[in-house]
Amino acid sequence: MAAPRSTGPGPRPYLGVGWAFPVRPSSSGRLELVRDEVDVEQAIEIILRTSPGERVMLGGFGAGLRDFLFAPNSPLTHRRVEAAVRRALIDHEPRITVERVDARAATGEPNLMEIEIDYVLRRSNAAFNRVYPFYLNEAE
Repeated sequence: MAAPRSTGPGPRPYLGVGWAFPVRPSSSGRLELVRDEVDVEQAIEIILRTSPGERVMLGGFGAGLRDFLFAPNSPLTHRRVEAAVRRALIDHEPRITVERVDARAATGEPNLMEIEIDYVLRRSNAAFNRVYPFYLNEAE
């Protein structure tokens, strides 16, 4: 089995180990695993891609970004997306402290919203930044 990827020295069990996202088999046929900061990064992506009600046993899980499909790429929509993302990350990812969420229209792409998230890993105090692209509708 391929060794889980890690971005830092030594074991850090407080960050966790989980299935890689998307779930896929390794060359040995077992499921590929990720750990540490990679596991947290992928957990954030899963939260952003999931709508509340989509997971049967966790009805409130997810940011609900699909609710904003076809919304205008406007400051009002940006503030609503920021609030939804912040709330979902605070509620569902206990390993991080959300420092800032900023949604904005991408330069030159009227249908693309960039959601920038600054967060800190609680146990290590390491700061991270992620920009998540969210398409409000198909290109015209």
